[in-house]
Amino acid sequence: MELTPFDCFVEDMAEGKHALATHQLRLALTNTAPDAADAVLADITEISYANCSSRDVTVSSSSQSGGIYTLVLADLTLTATGGSVGPFRYVVLYNATTSGGPLIGRLDLGSARTIQPAA
Repeated sequence: MELTPFDCFVEDMAEGKHALATHQLRLALTNTAPDAADAVLADITEISYANCSSRDVTVSSSSQSGGIYTLVLADLTLTATGGSVGPFRYVVLYNATTSGGPLIGRLDLGSARTIQPAA
């Protein structure tokens, strides 16, 4: 699966809204398909995170070589405690540091998922 950038991402980068190596990136979960024209977190219909573990993403590395920028994110395992999380089909990566939560990219999991708490 590949992250599809939102239309606003390149402009937001050019305007300095993202410092991908140092800003806190976070996941938003939704069961409503995000639109390519969505720009900020408020444009996304999020699910409840009452039982969800941290959605903060850790940047493993950030580098540029030959005009190609590479951002590597550490694996993140979401868990449920005290009840289920979901359903959700879409995962949205956004910048939690910059005001408004500018959107970066989205991932379609292909079907709705629900995270059940460990037995």
